Amino acid sequence: MKQFVASLLFCLTMWPLVVFSQDGSNLPSGEIVYVFEIKGDIDPRMNRRVMLALEEAKQKEAEMVIIHMDTYGGAVNDADDIRTMILESKVPTHVFIDKDAASAGALIAIASDSIYMAPGASIGAATVVIGGTGEAAPDKYQSYMRSIMRSTAEAQGRNPQIAEAMVDESLVIDGVTAAGSVVTFSVSEAIKHGFCEAQVASIEEIIQRQGFLDYEIIRHEMSTVEQVIAFFLNPMVSGFLILIIFAGIYFELQTPGVGFPILASIIAIVLYFTPYYLNGLAANWEMIAFAVGVILILVEVFVIPGFGIFGILGITLVLLGLTLGMVPNEFFDFTFVPSGDLFLALVTVVLAAIVAVSLIFALASKVNQWQMFNRFSLADTQQREAGYTSSVYSNMLLGREGVAHTRLMPSGKILIDDIIYDAYSRGEFIDKGEKVTVISTEGTSLRVKKIV
Repeated sequence: MKQFVASLLFCLTMWPLVVFSQDGSNLPSGEIVYVFEIKGDIDPRMNRRVMLALEEAKQKEAEMVIIHMDTYGGAVNDADDIRTMILESKVPTHVFIDKDAASAGALIAIASDSIYMAPGASIGAATVVIGGTGEAAPDKYQSYMRSIMRSTAEAQGRNPQIAEAMVDESLVIDGVTAAGSVVTFSVSEAIKHGFCEAQVASIEEIIQRQGFLDYEIIRHEMSTVEQVIAFFLNPMVSGFLILIIFAGIYFELQTPGVGFPILASIIAIVLYFTPYYLNGLAANWEMIAFAVGVILILVEVFVIPGFGIFGILGITLVLLGLTLGMVPNEFFDFTFVPSGDLFLALVTVVLAAIVAVSLIFALASKVNQWQMFNRFSLADTQQREAGYTSSVYSNMLLGREGVAHTRLMPSGKILIDDIIYDAYSRGEFIDKGEKVTVISTEGTSLRVKKIV
């Protein structure tokens, strides 16, 4: 249900860019063989891709599914999800190991109805390791992996002891492995011990071995929506969205009621979190942390003038939600998160935040000069040469010092010699009570800067 809601929200946001062109009227003739790939890391993205592929195979009424595999493994929880989907699939599923089916890949392969291997391929070495370091994970993870390897092998009629020995180097099986090494089979060894049906050179050869004569191969392709989602998972795009989020919130505070900046920020938030949420990366608590962070920042700005604990905590929660939403951690458990992925997420968020802050300071004083804001605010300067004169403030106030009577965000009021004047800063926020100096008297408000 939550994935449906997130998908609907994402589609509504992207509907001007997405065109659905699938046509189910031209179904292939003969028996349908559905083929998809598991190549690369086993992670939440692969988990979702397999789920979508198996659902499409069912919709197409495929007679057989072939998984073209080449992987060194990945996250155990995602591999467990995938192997469960394969075990529960009503459509016969076969795996073609092109090169490697290591670690989590071996678990997924064992879950299939039959395994075929290309010359030079291998299967095994399923010891659980910590992401980024390659060191063996704690025993609780090894124990879990041994258990699901045994049960999966039993479910498919394969030797459970050998499957367990792919994880546990202490197991000794006569004629298979000695103590001190985990099982990794070559093609001939896998065939000998029942972990491969035959050596084949192509997917078509597997189909022929299954007795299919009149068949049509359908290869899984990402839909338009999935391609758009994949586009927004790009760290560079994510960084750009973070920039819009920060800038939109700031400029909405600068020009309350305009609506455009905050709308841009909301759209950027949806486009940022939805793809990561659909792929199992962004958890509910991470999005809640981000939302709470934004609320705390607003409280700091409007309710509690100054910059204290609410502002610091708010910024921390916002950055935390954005960063952890990009990586598949289990509530701060980074055991199976590659260190490179975590570093990339952190760098993306921090650099985007730095760029956003830099642009804010560079553009804040010029925002009213932008043509897009002309309909919301008076951006033109009424020059003396054009016949305009100031009817409010005298040049005698130029250079005078005073204090902020209210907080300037950037507009507010200042106090000079016990007289209150309308004023605005050059873009920065000035807290109540801070000393200011008048740098311009033109117009209906005094332009001031903080005295440092």
